[in-house]
Amino acid sequence: MRKDIMGVAFDNLTMEQAVDKAMEHINNGTKCRVVTPNAEIGLDCMKNAELRDLVNSSELVLPDGIGVIYASRILKRPIGQKVAGCEFAENLANRMQNTGKKLFLFGGKPGVADQAAQKLQEKYPGLEIAGTQNGYFSDEAEIIDIINKANADALYVCLGCPKQEQFMARNRDKLNVSLMGGFGGTLDVLSGNVQRAPEIFIKLGLEWFYRLISDPKRIKRMARLPLYLVYAFTSKDKGEK
Repeated sequence: MRKDIMGVAFDNLTMEQAVDKAMEHINNGTKCRVVTPNAEIGLDCMKNAELRDLVNSSELVLPDGIGVIYASRILKRPIGQKVAGCEFAENLANRMQNTGKKLFLFGGKPGVADQAAQKLQEKYPGLEIAGTQNGYFSDEAEIIDIINKANADALYVCLGCPKQEQFMARNRDKLNVSLMGGFGGTLDVLSGNVQRAPEIFIKLGLEWFYRLISDPKRIKRMARLPLYLVYAFTSKDKGEK
């Protein structure tokens, strides 16, 4: 069941349910586009109808961020739990082990996708990596050809929003993969180049705070979280349904 949070229709799923649905598409060979909006992307969707349509037309719209969960509660349309994109991507890779299904990693700086592939295969030996490609390119047709020749079943597109959402939507029928997921900086995390917050911060919904104290330059981006919640309170007061 989807819940409308200020124009974005989020799937109200647990992590396990989300991975189950993704695997259904991979196993059945049906198309699935996965997006993972957080509060920052939610604000962008409020201002950008094209991006909002791209997000809402995706088969899986997962709430990546505690801000979305708080906003859903404010609006009295509670979403059960956060489904972080980087966690979903790793859990899906785990589930793809020993299935004969192959994963392609696309995005990041040169070398990052290769490092992420190595780390994933060390952790999940039964995972088949079809190929990797960094996010720096000038010829999109060439990238599509590389991915198609790899015969992948799932594709992680890590180009940042909205570039990754636009790429996936534009090339949905050109790419011979069942599942495409837009996961932002996930390859940096999977490669070990960027560390996620300690588990206690994640459990307390304070991952954003850890990122801020780790990198104070993010303060302008982090300021969008309270702004998103202000919009939620305003929408509530206006009786948004």
